[in-house]
Formats: sequence, structure tokens, C-alpha cells
Amino acid sequence: MRLIVISDSHGKQGAIDRVLSKESEAAHIFFLGDKVNDIEDFPALYPEKQFHIVSGNCDYFSDYKVFDTVSIGGLKILFCHGHTFYVKKGGNEFLADFARKNGCQIALYGHTHIPDTEYADGLYIVNPGSIGRSREGAESYAAIDILENGILPQIIRI
Repeated sequence: MRLIVISDSHGKQGAIDRVLSKESEAAHIFFLGDKVNDIEDFPALYPEKQFHIVSGNCDYFSDYKVFDTVSIGGLKILFCHGHTFYVKKGGNEFLADFARKNGCQIALYGHTHIPDTEYADGLYIVNPGSIGRSREGAESYAAIDILENGILPQIIRI
């Protein structure tokens, strides 16, 4: 099963559309905030996919949560924008501790606009970077393949 993780679109709906068209086999789409209105039309265009959306620090007056969890394929996933977990100032340690204490195997976050994947103490931590305004190289998103023999996260540059 493939999960797609997108964050920080900042008005780049075309980039979202290109990724979703390319990743036709993906069953779940995670949007990690900063311009949630960029993703809101896509669930109707892709009814076969499940969308998981949280708001970011630029999503003023949003009704979406700032973090949430979901279970997929027997794995519990924490997903957030990251600003409420202080990922810019303190790295991802606060986020990782929170995810582990809540029984998660995967933690997804954005906010920094810098892609990153790591594995530590039973937890995969993935930041897809920014699909709209990268602060490090080309714009990017993440794909996470959940396989019988493990979890394979990867950053894909666009």
C-alpha cells in the first residue's frame, strides 16, 4: 500500500494535481497544512483515495485539527504540520516522544520546508519538505510504501 505525504503547498494546486495524477496507485493522501484550501477540491476529484488533512500555522480560521492519528494497515500514524511540536526550534524530538507515547509507528510533519526521513527506536519520522516553496533544493513530497516485510519511506523531488 502506498501513502503520499504533501505539505506546505502555499497556493501551488497545480503541483498537487501533478503528484496525485502521477501517484495513481496511492490509497491514502496526507496533507500536512499550510494552505489547506489548496487540497480541499481533490477528495471529490479522487473519491477512491482517502484524504487525511491537518492545518498549519498559515491556515488561519481553519476547522481542521493541528494534529491527528489514523490506523492504516495495522500501523498507527501521527500526522501534523509540526509548528505545535516546535520542529523548527527543537527538531523533531518532542514530536517523536509524543508519537511513541501514543503508540505510533510513523510520524509525519511539515513546517520546515526541508525534506527528511529517519528511523529511530521503532518510529519512522517523515517530513516531505514543501510541494510549493522548498527551502532546500527542488520542491518535494514523500511516498511511504507499506510492504509485508517493512516500511519504505522516500522523498521524491519534483
